[in-house]
Parts: sequence; structure tokens; C-alpha cells
Amino acid sequence: LIQKTLPSYPPIAKAAGVQGTVILQATISKVGTVENLRAVSGPPMLQQSALDAVRTWRYQPYELNGQPLEIETTVNVVFILGR
Repeated sequence: LIQKTLPSYPPIAKAAGVQGTVILQATISKVGTVENLRAVSGPPMLQQSALDAVRTWRYQPYELNGQPLEIETTVNVVFILGR
């Protein structure tokens, strides 16, 4: 991971005391962008904020024998009140 944007805590979730981990599935492209991003589990009130943040992340492309690869990965975004 070479560029990470922290998710914003949705005010409605904060007011409701909702916290937890949003689990996302994504493809890291050959150029390091996040593609095919989807929420797998986690509090519904937090999922969109996690998706919006992770969509902007950039990775160093994975390589095999010097060739960039597209890979599937899981991303956990943790929301904790008071942070």
C-alpha cells in the first residue's frame, strides 16, 4: 500500500454508537489501482464510507518474474468510536 485515505466516520453512525469492521473484497490492478471493490460484511452504516476511502487507495503493483499481476485481496476497515 503506497497511498491510503482514511475513511470518514459517518455522523449518523457515530450518533448511533455504531462501530465495527467492514470487510471488503477488491482486485489490485496491474498498475496498482483498486478495482471490483465490494463490501462482504460489516455494519451497513459504515460500508459506504469504507468503500469510498478504499477506492482511492493505491498499491505498488504485485509482480511475478518482473511482470505486474492483477490480484484479489481482502481489506479490513476498522471503525472505532473515539478515534
